Amino acid sequence: MNTKAGDSLSYFMPGDNGNGVVLVHGLTGAPSEMRLVARQLQRRGYSVYAPLLAGHGKDAATLRRTNWRDWLDSVSEAIADFAPEVDGLYTAGICVGGQLALLAADKQPNAVRAVGLYSPCFNYDGWAIPRFKAFISRQAAWVSKVPFVGLLDFGEPPSLGIKDERARRLVAGAAAEGILERFPASSLAEMYRLGREMRRRLPLIQTPTLIVHSREDDLASPDHAQYIHEHIGGPSELHLIDDSYHMIHVDRQYRDVADQTANFFETCHAA
Repeated sequence: MNTKAGDSLSYFMPGDNGNGVVLVHGLTGAPSEMRLVARQLQRRGYSVYAPLLAGHGKDAATLRRTNWRDWLDSVSEAIADFAPEVDGLYTAGICVGGQLALLAADKQPNAVRAVGLYSPCFNYDGWAIPRFKAFISRQAAWVSKVPFVGLLDFGEPPSLGIKDERARRLVAGAAAEGILERFPASSLAEMYRLGREMRRRLPLIQTPTLIVHSREDDLASPDHAQYIHEHIGGPSELHLIDDSYHMIHVDRQYRDVADQTANFFETCHAA
């Protein structure tokens, strides 16, 4: 499995059970943030491909030039490239990455057996979100039309979505690995549009789906996970965990997240 020319941030980790997982990073994130879960899945035998989403890995200006359809194309291409390499293919992702993984899987139902959603989020409404950012997130559809708003950038909340102090320090210093330190306001509008498409498609989606969300999520309420669980057309499982914030794939319970993912993929209904 080869990454595209000029892309030094995507990576492939070979496994030995014949199956593969496409792991999708979050908005303003990079493939490096998926590495802890990737290693755990590799230990369970899975080959893992973590692609870089369009517009990511460089700077906020580059990200502003892309939209949610560009990001979805990145995941769809990764699935199409990886599927011939394995006997069975699965996808999983964090936040926006999970929604992209699910929509891409729905577009290629014969290629993807099951999906894992980590901390799904339609808009930011967690306890650590400042009121003005929460307002812009909720009203992204019309706020994005206000001149110059799309050029604004926001910093991350002090919690960084991570409860564990050591993990927080590691992620805070990860700009060299493609993770952006600023969040373009225009991306909130694209996140809203992606969520709107997701809600529209949910009743039609039949792909077996695991949803993992923290009760202490500082960026997105567990209500988002509950909504998906209740409205998706196919079989789903909802697991709520208790000792992490939003970034459950790097926080204290990342091993549990990876194990729940592998267990779900190995259940008979997912196969």
